[in-house]
Amino acid sequence: MTKQETKTMAQSTWQQRLAECDQTLRVHLIGIGGAGLSAIAQVLVEQGMQVSGSDRQTSATTEQLAAQGATIFFGQSAANLTSLPAEQRPDLVLISSAVDASNPERQAAEALGIAVVKRDEFLPVLLAQRTVIAVAGSHGKSTTTSMIVKVLREAGINTGYIIGTVLPGYGSGSAGSAPYFVIEADEYDHMFLGLRPSVEVITNVEWDHPDCYPTPSSFRRAFMQFVDLAERDGLIISCADDLGAEQVRAYGASRGPNWIVYGLAEHADMRATAVQALAGSGYSADLVWWNAPIGQMALGVPGVHNVRNALAALAVASWCKVPFDQAISSLESFTGTARRFEIKGEAKGVVVIDDYAHHPTEIEATLAAARRRYPQQRIWAVFQPHTYSRTRHMLYRMGDSFENADHVIVTDIYAAREVNDGSVSAAELAAASPHRSIVHIAALADVAQYLLKQVQPGDVVITLGAGDGYKVGEMVLAALSRGETGR
Repeated sequence: MTKQETKTMAQSTWQQRLAECDQTLRVHLIGIGGAGLSAIAQVLVEQGMQVSGSDRQTSATTEQLAAQGATIFFGQSAANLTSLPAEQRPDLVLISSAVDASNPERQAAEALGIAVVKRDEFLPVLLAQRTVIAVAGSHGKSTTTSMIVKVLREAGINTGYIIGTVLPGYGSGSAGSAPYFVIEADEYDHMFLGLRPSVEVITNVEWDHPDCYPTPSSFRRAFMQFVDLAERDGLIISCADDLGAEQVRAYGASRGPNWIVYGLAEHADMRATAVQALAGSGYSADLVWWNAPIGQMALGVPGVHNVRNALAALAVASWCKVPFDQAISSLESFTGTARRFEIKGEAKGVVVIDDYAHHPTEIEATLAAARRRYPQQRIWAVFQPHTYSRTRHMLYRMGDSFENADHVIVTDIYAAREVNDGSVSAAELAAASPHRSIVHIAALADVAQYLLKQVQPGDVVITLGAGDGYKVGEMVLAALSRGETGR
């Protein structure tokens, strides 16, 4: 039997065994601590499968998985697989998009004839027996997914879920026992095109990931392909307020599934009217469903964008037959998720907030919410650009996105999956911005020291980005708590 024939047989075996939830199946995840794979690992652990994985460093996530029985290797090395007896080697290796062909652990798996797959191949098999509710969009999908999970779980529906963030009290993943499975549908590397949803939510469609989608039209085309994957008797729920989502709807609305829209627009089926900012944070709104009033809602999380996210969750709740009053009550007690306007703490009168915002639209929305919540305080925005390709293509949009901050610090670019080719720098971003008070400080520790010299009681520090820039806020909080300042 050739190596290719052996690999084909192994793939057939893992697919069948995964679909049958065979608890003897051994799954190894390279990058198990990351947002993309840790939630999947949690689902597999709950299903009783034999889970192992590797990551570059320990984290609360890897510690939790280890406590639940997963085997964790620190450092990605061929020896993680080759040192194992043949009978203990994994049947399947799941990799994130960041694991390229040069990864030694991936190379070892391939040399051993172990099937190596990405999420777009793995998830359809894992979820083949579930009713999939997939939440996609350039922005807001983590929060919207979290809202849906909270609403369904509090309604007594033990849904499974995979979220790209941590929802307090729920974590990021669970197998669940109900037919429903709610998943954050990641568009990066076309991952969401492996799903076969019964329900699709599209929060917005705005160009991102230029390393995968070189033009806005290629990005929009991927969402059109996503729409085509919905079950013919399913449901698509999209935002009426977003131009990109409306363009996708114009393409797909006549192609099979039922389609409803939500938002503040007059033509929205699930609509919020009389939207008003609440004192301190959050918004209130009157709710209308198919032109009929269904009640009022008072959200505790900041930003008008979260009103829209809540409307999407209400539309899904209706499809799942959760009474509106019960769903609204769950949303009103929603306090947010990790790294989404997360208040990290306060020390010496300085508030520190962290947000995952890394796209210009997200930065604008987050800083607008911060300004609304803290109208009189000085706001210090610490932005860590994420990937060279995004920074290069969106340089001027990023530079224009800081209007609601009083002072802006730009750190060096977080490379993530990319290599610095010298085509763009964080210093260029700071120079391109018209902001009245913006500086480039390369290292995170130096940013923290700079802030400690500048901040005063009443100031707000908000870290922005998808990398490790949140460490600046943690360093500032720790130093202030110890009574340290740079002055």
